[in-house]
Amino acid sequence: MAEGFWTLFCDCPTESGIECSSDIAAIINPNSCINNIAVIAVDILLLFILFCIFIYITLSKRVTASSESYTISAVSIVSATFNACLSLAYLGFGIWKTIEKVNTDQTCLPLHGWIVFFFQGFTWLVLGLTINLKKPNPPRIAITKVLSILGFLIAVFLCGSSIWEATLDEAVSVMIVLDILCFPGSVLLLFSAFDGSSVAKGDPQVHVDDALHTPLLGAESDIAGEITSNHDNVTPFAKAGLFSVMSFWWLNPLMKKGKGKILENEDIPQLRQADQARTLYLMFTEQVQKRKESSSSDDDPSILSTILFCQRKAILISGIFALIKVLTLTSGPLFLMAFISVVEGEAAFEGEGYALTAGLFVVKVVESLSERQWFFRTRFIGLQVRSLISAAIYQKQLRLSNAAKMSHSPGEIVNYVSVDAYRIGEFPFWFHQIWSTSLQLCLSLLIVYFSVGIATLAALTVLILIVLASSPLVKLQHDYQTKFMVAQNKRLKAITEALSNMKILKLYSWETNFKKVIEGLRAEELKWINKVLLQKGYYITLFWSSPILVAAVTFWTCYFLGIALTASNVFTFLATLRIVQEPIRLIPDIFGSFIEAKVSFSRIVKFLDAQELENRDTRKENIGKEAEHSIFIRASEISWDTDATKATLRNLNLVVEPGEKVALCGEVGSGKSTLLAAILGEVPLINGIVQVHGKIAYVPQSAWIQTGSIQENILFGSTMDHVRYQETLNKCSLVKDLEILPFGDLTQIGERGVNLSGGQKQRIQLARALYQNADVYLLDDPFSAVDAHTASSLFNDYVMGALAKKTVLLVTHQVDFLPGFSSILLMSSGKILRAGPYKELLASCQEFQDLVNAHNDTAGSESQVEYAATRKHKSSAEEVEKVNTEVQFKESSGDQLIKKEERETGDTGFKPYIQYLKHSKGFFHFFSSIFFHVIFILGQLVQAYWLASNLQDYKVSRVELFGVYSLIMCIISFCLLLRSLKVVQLGCGASRSIFFTLLNSLFRAPMLFYDSTPLGRILSRVSLDMNIIDLEVALKLSIAVGTTLNAYSIFLVMIYLTWPLVFLIIPTLYATFRFQNYYFASAKELMRMNGTTKSALASHISESIAGAVTIRAFGEEERFFSKNLEFIDANSSADFNSFSTNEWLIQRLELLSAIVLSASTLAITLTQFDASSSGFIGMTLSYGLSLNVFLVISVQYQCMLANSIISVERVEQYMHIPSEANEVIEENRPAHNWPIVGKVEIHDLKVRYRPNSPFVLHGINCIIEGGYKIGIVGRTGSGKTTLVSVLFRLVEPTEGKVIVDGCDICTIGLHDLRSRFGIIPQDPTLFSGSVRFNLDPLSEHTDREIWEVLEKCQLREAIREKEEGLDSLVVEDGTNWSMGQRQLFCLGRALLKRSRILVLDEATASMDNTTDSILQKTISAEFVDSTVITVAHRIPTVMDCTKVLALSDGKVVEYDEPIKLMNNEGSLFGQLVKEYWSRSAKASMHSED
Repeated sequence: MAEGFWTLFCDCPTESGIECSSDIAAIINPNSCINNIAVIAVDILLLFILFCIFIYITLSKRVTASSESYTISAVSIVSATFNACLSLAYLGFGIWKTIEKVNTDQTCLPLHGWIVFFFQGFTWLVLGLTINLKKPNPPRIAITKVLSILGFLIAVFLCGSSIWEATLDEAVSVMIVLDILCFPGSVLLLFSAFDGSSVAKGDPQVHVDDALHTPLLGAESDIAGEITSNHDNVTPFAKAGLFSVMSFWWLNPLMKKGKGKILENEDIPQLRQADQARTLYLMFTEQVQKRKESSSSDDDPSILSTILFCQRKAILISGIFALIKVLTLTSGPLFLMAFISVVEGEAAFEGEGYALTAGLFVVKVVESLSERQWFFRTRFIGLQVRSLISAAIYQKQLRLSNAAKMSHSPGEIVNYVSVDAYRIGEFPFWFHQIWSTSLQLCLSLLIVYFSVGIATLAALTVLILIVLASSPLVKLQHDYQTKFMVAQNKRLKAITEALSNMKILKLYSWETNFKKVIEGLRAEELKWINKVLLQKGYYITLFWSSPILVAAVTFWTCYFLGIALTASNVFTFLATLRIVQEPIRLIPDIFGSFIEAKVSFSRIVKFLDAQELENRDTRKENIGKEAEHSIFIRASEISWDTDATKATLRNLNLVVEPGEKVALCGEVGSGKSTLLAAILGEVPLINGIVQVHGKIAYVPQSAWIQTGSIQENILFGSTMDHVRYQETLNKCSLVKDLEILPFGDLTQIGERGVNLSGGQKQRIQLARALYQNADVYLLDDPFSAVDAHTASSLFNDYVMGALAKKTVLLVTHQVDFLPGFSSILLMSSGKILRAGPYKELLASCQEFQDLVNAHNDTAGSESQVEYAATRKHKSSAEEVEKVNTEVQFKESSGDQLIKKEERETGDTGFKPYIQYLKHSKGFFHFFSSIFFHVIFILGQLVQAYWLASNLQDYKVSRVELFGVYSLIMCIISFCLLLRSLKVVQLGCGASRSIFFTLLNSLFRAPMLFYDSTPLGRILSRVSLDMNIIDLEVALKLSIAVGTTLNAYSIFLVMIYLTWPLVFLIIPTLYATFRFQNYYFASAKELMRMNGTTKSALASHISESIAGAVTIRAFGEEERFFSKNLEFIDANSSADFNSFSTNEWLIQRLELLSAIVLSASTLAITLTQFDASSSGFIGMTLSYGLSLNVFLVISVQYQCMLANSIISVERVEQYMHIPSEANEVIEENRPAHNWPIVGKVEIHDLKVRYRPNSPFVLHGINCIIEGGYKIGIVGRTGSGKTTLVSVLFRLVEPTEGKVIVDGCDICTIGLHDLRSRFGIIPQDPTLFSGSVRFNLDPLSEHTDREIWEVLEKCQLREAIREKEEGLDSLVVEDGTNWSMGQRQLFCLGRALLKRSRILVLDEATASMDNTTDSILQKTISAEFVDSTVITVAHRIPTVMDCTKVLALSDGKVVEYDEPIKLMNNEGSLFGQLVKEYWSRSAKASMHSED
């Protein structure tokens, strides 16, 4: 019976022919009986499943409420239409085959050959209707998803077997075409099943158009995210339907807006909530937590595997698009083979040429759609990964321990975000390239095998040898990249430190030395840049020449093996090679991206695994009851080092009651600030208990001020309470300062508070703490930076008034305030020596008596105290008001000091390219590389023409044919090598020149530039932008131009054979330019905004690192983290729209390419070429098939180049900063021993910081005789520091003169001026390095001299205790030394220099009175003949001065001997003295009691 059935179905015996065979070859042959039976069996099974589903649905059918309606989505409509047409085509062709068989054989038997069409058509029709017309209820959706997957698997088998058969037979039939079309039909069914229908309850009037707004496939979480997001300006992508997503139609509103106006930040739509940094980071941390809970080991789960798990769905979807793209691209040579067959008169059916043209157009469109979605989605994945990594890095730096900060400097942490996170974000774009390139090569080898047979082994061997030859290059690339990044980090660390402390470098005249250090580090970095670029150059040469090398070897192999070569197999082979040329060329980029991402990822993982603060749980919240203690400490050891033998504090027992005021005093380095740090939980090693009850407010010794307005700094995230706010300003003596400032409390403060005086910064910090209304206040010597009058006012109004009921710990060196405290802790050598009230300590503690006596000695004689007591008492406010002249400051006609970051706008044309190429023979190297590339293109054209014209001409011997081909190959390969070398020379030369010009510009920039420019803006240029210029611009420039030339050469080849095509190509080129111009109008601004938002992100991170302790102390980590997420999202929004517009453009250009290629094939079909022209047709189509590849690569690299060239624009902005005066003026150099006397004459000195701003100094006139000791006093903001700045010409005089020993300081060079003056600055600054380097960076002194100076500075013992001595480590900013010790280092520098003029800018503010007294004596002894100008807030500091210069509101109020001024009624200096001595008298009275 089985045999009878077989005879009924198939008319051949089972043992004959492949059609009746049952082996693998027969099963995948669409014409075999066994294949047809298998397909029919599967169709019957599928129909049975559909029938069962129909019965189930019928039996369980519910009546749907009339108020519920549903709409069919756009994708379902497209899918239903396509698959219905496909089904009808199967059925129609089945009917035609049946009629033909009956007419020919007079019977419809056997069934084989026609019945399979009916089964396939009917099954596909039922399947399509079932899936596309589903109703949106959960059971039905689940069923349709399963059915769509089954249909997809069947289609993959049919499509694959048909392509295989077409390749074997070198012919295409209708059945093969229909089976291939099943694949896109099944993909549409998948989309339809997973896309879903939109339901509108209670709204029967739902339009089909609304289906375009159904969410994207696989975006269930996105829908949930959008429900919670109410932001008006969310990207249209959030609501885009399938058509809109596939065509990027959702971008049209933004593109239109960009064409009509210059886009601003507010025009950029925000990301969907599901794509924002917070959502991504929370999802990531949730997965990490789940894995920790489910894991049996103690190890943390892999960050990489967690990220891959979070993105698994997006990776899979983008992978499907990558697969479709590879399959459609690889089918191109099969079309070429079929076209040559048609031209040679071997058409399978009439009109095959037209069918092939239509099929080729469809395939190219599908290829374009799939590739664009692949690239878009992988870029999107990269953006999401970058966002969550950036968020993780920021969150980590908020928790980083002090020890970990030693390994990860602020510059490095900024680099992790601005460079490494971006490199990792780029990797997903290349991820699918790894396997898709391999798959494409395998499929291409199959086509090659059916073209040249066994000679494929030769081609494969060459490819394997090329890969093996490249493996050492891969290893070298990895090594060079690693070493380059190490060198880059060293350079970034050095330049970050220099730029952060530029004022100090200028004051000491150390810029040149530091610049040379950075130049040396850059030279080392350039060495590795050169090697990295050379490796990339060798890669490009190797992989661009590999296709022509493979072709030459294969042709010679065919010759020796006697394999016949025809136009069909040669040009199919060459077309395949041209198609794989770009994937092969991408191999080095894939490896490079993988290596860069691997190195960057390992660095970030190392950072994320770094040690965190371990004692953050010191705070205890009070719930419903009053705490017994505010602060409780019982610890045997507290140490910054994990080694307990090096404990900073020992044997601490401290209990502070609620509302108690405790003062901490002691010599420099006794551990006062460490005790506060322990209370804050900042110290890593605590053996014992530290507890704090209640909310903490902290004021650090070194002021940390945010970039932003004064109001934002004071509120610090709290809501505005106008009454409390005004009261805070009054208590912190800020009212008058705000009246002076041009924009009041809305004045924008520069980074680190650069446009405020030290006292103003400290009072803003105090205001910030007070406004928080905390329970416990930790104040680390906040009064050292303010004058005596302000300090007294702050102590009475702030500490004793506003904080009357608060717990206060105050570190102070000012003995005057101590009687007001309920308890005083006297610290020495890391221990609490004694603790108790003022009177008790004074009576029983000799050390405390010495401290008070030292203060009294400093304060002055009994007569001075008596004078203070008998003076007529007036309020300080009235006195100051009396002598101060009212000054009306008008608002500056300009904007705030801190400007919005500048960016170029509009189309800058070729300007940035010219700026880049003008460096270091750039034009010569660029045009040389283009010349060699043109020779490469011409060589390829000549090769192809030589083959096309002589392949069928047997007068030309095969040896001559292949010999000429091989010779051309050698020439163009050599040209490729020369081209690569020229590109490397271009890149290295431009990088070297640009960096050194930028560095010189930055080091020569005036301080006003640094005062008005956040450091993050500068750092983003010297890190990220320079990294792009170093490694990307030259390569992208050469590839963009090269691939553009390739694309135009293809147009020329197509015109050569089918000249009427010129009438289509010209409009196509015009449309291309129009599209590009339309695109660039928006894209340029998006790229620039991407740069500025990146800078803002870097600035915020840099600022947060500097203020991490303060942020943690106030418990504001979450707010700062949220702010950082906003910066990340702003940057991501610009980047998202930027790469989306890129895909928008390329998709439209690819459509144009598909039209041109299809028009070319149509012209070939219509022209009716004879068989002798098959070679030229093969040549034309082999080039034409790669048109879209080269056009896309061309436009992609143009877009990438346009993106990268923004970095050149941004760096160029800082390459021509108006510089300071010359460092040296040769014709007017002072004598080598100038100044000899030290006489300073100031004549009518007027100063303003900017052209339109008000004067800061108003006509200062005074003469300071040589050897005089001058004290400059005045309330905070009176102009004292500005006057010092003018002496060093940090600020140039607007009017008037400053003459030193007869020499106008404005007529000599800055180096000559600054190097002859000595200064001890207000902010003590140390640099990373050794003790020796910090004292003598220019190596001008011997070790003996340095030790002598350390002895005088009271630092000798502290340094001798360290094993390394003068080589002891100093970390960045000197954070491993106390503030007082840092100030001692600065004193040491001055003592080494021994200048005739020495300026002390509140140099002893951070020292205890005893040390201050000793050092004042040291300065007096060491600088006895020098002119010493002292800016002071402590009155005793200036009491021994020859004269006192009192300033108020930028004017000289008085200038005379101290004693005369004190006796002068209404004297400002007298008022300041009275304020100070009234406190001293109070202290003395306590002492007498």
